[in-house]
Amino acid sequence: MNKVNNKRRRDSQNRIERVFVQLLQKKDVNQISVSEICKLAQVNRSTFYANYLDIYDLIDAVQKRMIEDMLELYQEESKEPQHDVNFMKLLRHISENKLFYKTYFKLGLEQKNPFAAYDDHRAERYYDKQYVEYHIEFFRAGFNAIIRKWLNNDCKESPEEINNIIESEYRTK
Repeated sequence: MNKVNNKRRRDSQNRIERVFVQLLQKKDVNQISVSEICKLAQVNRSTFYANYLDIYDLIDAVQKRMIEDMLELYQEESKEPQHDVNFMKLLRHISENKLFYKTYFKLGLEQKNPFAAYDDHRAERYYDKQYVEYHIEFFRAGFNAIIRKWLNNDCKESPEEINNIIESEYRTK
């Protein structure tokens, strides 16, 4: 395939995915149709089906791209064998990319995200290596709840304020 066709295909995919993400903010997945996506993205159904098998294949493509984008955010840190999680980097990214993260939660990516790293070493220090797995699960659920609430409030608080809330949960052990 030549570069012009590659660019055209990528442009079509971007329009389809962008429209899908916008629709997802107003509707549940089962309420979105291929016809509606095609109409709003201004592409033919044949273009949609040339790129995706169905809506669920589109969801998989969007999820894959989102996870790749998130992993890229922490590319440098992931090369280090041990590192503290830099919440500020993530919180700033969330604040700057609200629609991305609203979609992230709407698609349930917090459940399957390999990025959902937790600072195991910090937990072992705080909890004396006792029941660490339970503390980690508790923290992840709380962290996700805070982020979801922050997004629902349109990120009115600053990333620094949210970081202080999260950090205070460590300090109040």
